[in-house]
This record gives sequence, structure tokens and C-alpha cells, in this order.
Amino acid sequence: MRSRLRLMTAAAGAALAVTTIGYGIEAARAEGERVAPLGPGNVTIRLSIEHSVFDHEEIQVVEGTRVRFVLDNGDPIGHELIVGPESVHARHQAGTHPSHPTIEGEVSVGPNAVSMTTYRFDGPGEVEFACHLPGHYAFGMHGTIVVVPAAER
Repeated sequence: MRSRLRLMTAAAGAALAVTTIGYGIEAARAEGERVAPLGPGNVTIRLSIEHSVFDHEEIQVVEGTRVRFVLDNGDPIGHELIVGPESVHARHQAGTHPSHPTIEGEVSVGPNAVSMTTYRFDGPGEVEFACHLPGHYAFGMHGTIVVVPAAER
């Protein structure tokens, strides 16, 4: 019984720490402070959607970082997350895929649902993320992931 209580206490403490760190990042971003790039290694980024807008316009990661994107759709309509080079975005802009299977950097998410995909950022530069469903990109559903060289970390 005591070991179960210790385990539950440790889990609650870890959850509180993660929540506090998330609030700290958002508070710093709101105050205009520079937020350190995420990574290297494996990281998770939660992208929320409300009113057909992603809650982040820019994200910074260190090259070599593998990101697990958790896409939380709070809208009553479906969306998608496409991450990758211009060629990937060009293919999706020209296509009419209402949904597609989850592959690296691409995932559909239903109304009021959560989906996940991963993407590895191997080199420095900028990588776009977007929703290319009809009219969504023009409405503003896109952003940039700035990949900084590991040497600058």
C-alpha cells in the first residue's frame, strides 16, 4: 500500500512539474522573452487548434531533434498537420485529400479529437507546418519551425 502511495505521489509531482514548465514557456512567450530551442533528442510538442488556428506560429528546435507532435483539435471540423519541405507542402496544396494515413510529418485529426505524428529535424533552417484542407492555409493555419544548429545550443 505504501509503495502504491509513493508511486502515485511521484506521478502527481511529475505531472505538476510538466504542467508548470509548460505554463512557464507560455508565460515567457507572452512576455516576449526568448524561449530556448527544444532538443536535441526526443521531445513532445502539443499543438492545439481552436477556431481553425494553431496555438503556435513559430517553434524552435535543435537540429537532430525528433519531435512527437500531439495535435489537439478543439474544433467541430477536421484538420491536418503537414510538416516538411516545400515539395511536401506543394503536393498537399495541389491534392484534395480529406484525410490520409499517419506517416512521418503528416496526420489527419477529426473534430474534437487528438492525433499524433513524429518528424526528425536533421539540418538547420526553417521547416513549415500547415493544414492544407480547402481554405485552411489561407485562413492562417500554418507556421514555422526554426531548426538551429546544434553548435549554437
